Amino acid sequence: MTWLTDHWLDLLGWGGSALLVYSLLQSRVLRFRVLNLAACLTLVVFNALIDVWPMVAMNVVLSGINVWFIARLLRDRHDEGAFTVLQVRPDDEYLRYVLRVHSADILTFQPDFVWDPALPNNLAYLVQREDETVGVVLVHAEGDIARVQLDYVTQRFRDFSPGEFVWRRTESLKEAGFRTVVTPPDMVDPYYDRLGLGFRPEGRSFVLDL
Repeated sequence: MTWLTDHWLDLLGWGGSALLVYSLLQSRVLRFRVLNLAACLTLVVFNALIDVWPMVAMNVVLSGINVWFIARLLRDRHDEGAFTVLQVRPDDEYLRYVLRVHSADILTFQPDFVWDPALPNNLAYLVQREDETVGVVLVHAEGDIARVQLDYVTQRFRDFSPGEFVWRRTESLKEAGFRTVVTPPDMVDPYYDRLGLGFRPEGRSFVLDL
């Protein structure tokens, strides 16, 4: 019985440690916090069972910190005050830089993406969280139809949908002359049906009436 108990304690300790290391490898901020919280709680139990109270105290504190950050991230997830949408020129140099840096990741989600800033009737938006660019939305105007060329979220914020804040600005889009938004047909794992903003599926695209 003692051997079995020690065996399960070892598994609990190694499992918690492995989960802690795995959490540190995450680039997505919300996923990192959730996995790190799970690891800390596992190690709280493990260290309590072997009476290592300083480690119990440390992991309790770390668990509290993770809970605070998770609550804040979830609160800000759909908060317009947490994100800022900036319209930039289609040929803006910083926009070019962002597209170049994330080009391989962009093609993973939109394999047919091509952006020619010289084409007329193009609009470009950057979504910012403080001083960090977390999303890019590129649109081509065809009359009163806004055809989305790119709706991209950086890896750190992939648990969020920053692009939604562009679609919430319906007054700005209407002022630009748009009456309809049409998303790319070949976008991998589109999120529009989860926004609750009125997007409806049409074929392989989603359509929003403004």
